[in-house]
Amino acid sequence: MTATVGHSRWLPFSDTEGGLRLYCLPHAGGSASAFRPWIGRLPGVSVLPVQYPGRETRLREAAHHSVGNLAAELAEALLADAQDAPYAVYGHSFGALTAFELLHVIRGLGGPLPVQLIVSGFGAPQTEDFADDAVTDEEIIGLLRDLGGTPEQYLTDRRILKMIMPPLRADLTAKVAYRYMPRPELDVPIMALGGLDDRQATYDSMHGWADQTTGDFRLHPLPGGHFAVLEQPEETLELISRVLRPHLV
Repeated sequence: MTATVGHSRWLPFSDTEGGLRLYCLPHAGGSASAFRPWIGRLPGVSVLPVQYPGRETRLREAAHHSVGNLAAELAEALLADAQDAPYAVYGHSFGALTAFELLHVIRGLGGPLPVQLIVSGFGAPQTEDFADDAVTDEEIIGLLRDLGGTPEQYLTDRRILKMIMPPLRADLTAKVAYRYMPRPELDVPIMALGGLDDRQATYDSMHGWADQTTGDFRLHPLPGGHFAVLEQPEETLELISRVLRPHLV
């Protein structure tokens, strides 16, 4: 496997590992680099991390403040890339919410739906309360400390905060503004991964994803907190590989 230069602003990294594409959507404030270590580690699967506007290779672009607008733009890019090839979508935390709306946009466009939706770090959207999420700098820094995964020196370094706060604030603003709209269930199987010690998205809250699909639903626990899926890549990738294996071409 050789990772090559990305072929679009949405997909900065390429993976020639396999024919089944796996589009990976990062958490709030996150970037495509969060999933770069996964490239080449899923046999038969091309791992394609998604880059939102306003970070890393798209730093000069304005970040979205609406989940719907983000999902709509991403849907066009994803369908253009996948064309008629089978694909799956994975979203962590804010990425899970974006992935959910993405699939509804694709269905509305009449495009081919993915063979699998994988979510983690985010309770089912119909059960979430979005109104009270952090939006001020102080609240956001407190949230990052509570979630873990961000070195303390980053949270006290003004130069680093100047870089990470704008996209993080934009994503959290989009999340706060989000309002769940009941729609028919997706005809896509869903696998949810839940950190047993995740205080942001409790393991029990992940059960609600079963109500968003007409297909198979699986929920797998992972030891750890909000970023358990990234902190334990071996176990995470094994679960993903297992659920995607029947769809390999």
